[in-house]
This record gives sequence, structure tokens and C-alpha cells, in this order.
Amino acid sequence: MSTEALIGFAVAGTFVLYALFGGADFGGGVWDLLASGPRKKEQRALIAHALGPVWEVNHIWLIVGLVLTFSGFPRAFAVLTVALHVPLTLLLLGIVFRGAAFTFRTYDTRGDAVQRKWGLVFSVASVIAPLLLGMCVGAVVSGGIRVEGHAVVSGFFAPWLTPFAWAVGVLALCLFAFLAAVYLSHESPTPELREDFRRRALGSGVAVFATAFVVLLLAREGAPRVWQGLLLSPFALLLHAGTAVAAVAAFALLWTRRFKWARVAAATQVGFIILGWAASQHPYLVVPDVTLSSAAASPTAQRMLLVALVVGALAVLPTLVFFYRVFRPGPFASPGEGK
Repeated sequence: MSTEALIGFAVAGTFVLYALFGGADFGGGVWDLLASGPRKKEQRALIAHALGPVWEVNHIWLIVGLVLTFSGFPRAFAVLTVALHVPLTLLLLGIVFRGAAFTFRTYDTRGDAVQRKWGLVFSVASVIAPLLLGMCVGAVVSGGIRVEGHAVVSGFFAPWLTPFAWAVGVLALCLFAFLAAVYLSHESPTPELREDFRRRALGSGVAVFATAFVVLLLAREGAPRVWQGLLLSPFALLLHAGTAVAAVAAFALLWTRRFKWARVAAATQVGFIILGWAASQHPYLVVPDVTLSSAAASPTAQRMLLVALVVGALAVLPTLVFFYRVFRPGPFASPGEGK
């Protein structure tokens, strides 16, 4: 395997990890917005309990992916940040507002109007950010971003405002909501809360299937390269088979209330979906004008980047495991418990 292929695989891996950790946090914000029923307060309290105090570290995977792209494929990074500077700026603003609102809501006076406003900002940003992230992915794979020489000639709005890009955005939102609901089903301390999130997990899982089908239909015209890759690439087909098995397993485990293993199956399903997307557009980083080889940095820079990646992984991964173990949230107490 070539050096640029290894780095490309590492970039795809960081986005898988970001979806499994940071994406689930976005999904928690979605369910915070949609909290309802007699246990609405308990649902929101559980979401806040599950997110803190480690939610912010999950963005490390997005940062690592961006650094790898910038260092390993500078031409692709330049094209993406020019062509998608509008949705990427809005995405970053959403992430910042979401984090600030979550912090202010956590430390504000319980139940007052200001806290509710911060909660609304947190929830709305949690919906907008994954939608924009998916729309950026849809633009990248659609072939709508065109490059001539060193200039982007396709404009700043058209590539990410197509029906296909919108559908990919909705798919990303549904995926993150599904992950969060499955995770929260496992984290719920009472049978009632567990059933609340189990129903949400099953419903959002159906939404994932429906939106994925719409994306597939729109891909034929909206992203022909990905359409061909989905049907013809042996790696993509293998990953799709794995996705199907994981999806069926996740539904079966949710149905039989085996929440610990349902969490594993749901995470596997989402990981396979993202890797399947990456395999379907190989060898392009930006379809159809920027490939792995044409965007790669010099061989020396790529070798140094691989060394830095290995050294960084050896240093960071054990630290993150230790961090999660030390700052793992303690037992959840429902609002008003103990009064």
C-alpha cells in the first residue's frame, strides 16, 4: 500500500471515530430538542449527564483528520476550504455555539428562562452542525466541485445546495441521532427511560434506512462516481454487506433489549457506512478533479507525517483511554431524586 493510501485510510479512520464519539454527542442534542412526555426533564438530564464532562475531547478526531488532510494532501485541503468555506464556517460556528451553550446551560440557575434559552441554542446547533457536515460530504462526492489548475471554478454555493447534498445531510443527522439513542438506551438507569430511548433508537434506525435509500436513488444523477462505486467496487460492496449485517443485528438487539451489544452493532453499522463512502469514491479526494496522488504532499513530507501519526497515536490513545476512565460520569440521579 502506498504512503498516500495509508494516510488517506487514516483520514477516513478519524472521521469514523468522530462520527462514533462526536456524532453521538450531536445526536444527544437532537434528542434534547425533541425531549417529550412525562419524563422530559429526566431525558434531558440523562443527556447532559452522558455528555459531560468528556464531550469536548471528542472533537480531537475532527482536528486530527483536518491536520492529516492539510499536511498530507494540501491541494485537496485548499480546494475544500475554498469551495466549501461557507458551510464549513457555519459548521464551525455551530460547534462553537453548541459548546458554549452547553457550558452556560450547565452552570446557569436551574429552571430559569436564561437556562432554557441556552438549552435551545445547544439543541438547534446540534441539529444544524451534522446537517452541514453531511452536506459538505455530499458536495465532495457529487462531482459538483470543479477545479481548473489551482482555481475552484464551480462557485461557493451550488455544490452543497443540491438535493443530493441535502439528502446526505439528513442522513448524517439521522445516523447521529440513531447512535445517540442507542447509547442512551444503554446508559439509562431506569426501565422507563430505557424504553423511551429504545423507541427513539428504533424510530431513528428506520429513518436511517429511509434516508439512505433516498441518497442511493439521488446518487445516480447527483453523484455518478459514488453510484458506480457503490455498485461496482468490491471493497464498497463488502462494506455494504457488513453494514447490512450490523444494521439487522442492531435492530434485533434493540428489539430484545440487549442494549450493551446493540451499542456495539450500531457503532459498527455507522463505521461501515462511512468506510463504504470512502471506498466508493476511491481514488478521489474531491470528485472528479482531485485524486490521492495528485493532491499528495512530497514523499518526504508524507513519510514524516506517517512517523508523526504513529508516535502521536502511541502517546494520545492511552491518554484518551485513561481520560475516559477517570472522567467517566458517575451514577445518574434523576432530577429531584433524594428530595
